[in-house]
Amino acid sequence: MDELKNALPAEGSINCAQKRKLPEESMARYRRNLVLTLGFCLLLADALNWPWGMGNTVTVFAWYLLLALAVGREELFRRWESRTLLGVNLALASTFALTSNPLFRWWNFLALVVLVPLHAVSGLGSRPWWDAGMLWERCGLLFQGLFGNLWACFAAAVPEGRKTQRRDGRTLTIVLGTCGAVALVSFLIPVLVSADALFAASLERLSWNVQFRLLHFGDLFQRLFWALIFTPFVFSLLYAMAHPKLLCPAEEKKGFQADALGFVLALAAVDGLYLAFLAVQSAGLFGGPEYVESLGVSYAAWARSGFFQMVGVTVLNLSLTLASLCLARREGRVWRALRGLCALLAGESLVLLASAAWRMTLYVSAYGLSFKRLLTYWGMLMMALFLLAGLWKAVRPDFRFCKWAFPVALAGWLVINCVPVDYLVARNQVDRYLGGESSAVSVNYLADSLSFDTLSQLVRLDGKKPVARYDGYGNGETLEELLERKQSQAAAQCSNWRTWSLSACLAAGRVS
Repeated sequence: MDELKNALPAEGSINCAQKRKLPEESMARYRRNLVLTLGFCLLLADALNWPWGMGNTVTVFAWYLLLALAVGREELFRRWESRTLLGVNLALASTFALTSNPLFRWWNFLALVVLVPLHAVSGLGSRPWWDAGMLWERCGLLFQGLFGNLWACFAAAVPEGRKTQRRDGRTLTIVLGTCGAVALVSFLIPVLVSADALFAASLERLSWNVQFRLLHFGDLFQRLFWALIFTPFVFSLLYAMAHPKLLCPAEEKKGFQADALGFVLALAAVDGLYLAFLAVQSAGLFGGPEYVESLGVSYAAWARSGFFQMVGVTVLNLSLTLASLCLARREGRVWRALRGLCALLAGESLVLLASAAWRMTLYVSAYGLSFKRLLTYWGMLMMALFLLAGLWKAVRPDFRFCKWAFPVALAGWLVINCVPVDYLVARNQVDRYLGGESSAVSVNYLADSLSFDTLSQLVRLDGKKPVARYDGYGNGETLEELLERKQSQAAAQCSNWRTWSLSACLAAGRVS
């Protein structure tokens, strides 16, 4: 660490003027990396126009292939943290080629937007991965890597030497200007066609080949234009990853600590409130429908009400527990009382979570499973694990919560991605209908809101019956027609490698 600090400029700032030239002996490697970066940026610009599918998987895999070639495999596999994040990101990227649930795809996309940049700068920061401050530090390192070495792209593109630099600089200017002009013209032509009927009529008189080139090749040049914009920033990040000494380690700051008495007073009030609340909850849970209805409250309405509020309260309780244990001054009997109150709050939160799970089970037994209800069970299980970790931290204050919680959260999300949620929901709904427990099946919800995995269960129903919409009114479409429509959609997605997925491929041949 001392050698790294000595290699950095004074006052912890980055002096880019000292690194305006690339080493001549490595110029061939930098130019190769620049060409690879441009190719990846073309793929990335093309991916912005793709629907969900295998194209997203290919883009993420291409990014890590670029990292392995430009930065080196040693950086990707040197630390177990990097190896773990690499495996998680590749697994999440693979879900786009395997599943077709739209909500999972959105959440996995957001997860990759966070995890892939974190992984990219994982070797540049000084904070360990289990430190919560790591997130803020690596966010700053990411922007520093994207914008701090833009000169490296142009230094790799333009060789050294005044004459050569002037000639190649003029060539680069001509290429960039031509690409920009073509991209702008190809973008403006469709706009002008839609804005003026006379111009559109004049364009229709041109030959079919000219129209095709003007209207259809515009997307290609637009993607090239955006790829040229992305390339300097991506190359700057790759250069920063290959030269980690250019980035400054974060300074260690002493954590803030406050008097534990304030936390004790707040926790005592909250614990007392939850004890009174749990007493009322226990009367409702063990008293049965007769006791609840004797108070003028419907048992079904009681089972439904307040569920998500209870889940939100457990999140607040966990945050309060961790904040108290981390920010309070560890001294005297007040600190011991604080730990006891935190343990009590964690225990009460577990009981609240169990109550919420019981009420959700009552609701599911009456109305069946849905995607959100099944995901809620998973969320409660994860929250219970976090609360147990918070309880253990109250017993062992030196226990690092984030060091345990981060891997568990990633593992839990990977596990739920492997569970066929849509298939289980559809099977539960169809089984309840065929068994006489339910009078109707939300066919429109199962077919249009979930993935293609539900089709294998919908074929068990009578295909001649009309399909009901969410509002309960029919739209004239029978189940057989709906399944044919979904099969056509699946076949259309499988016809393009960018939108291909295993779920759609299986559905395309599943319905006859």
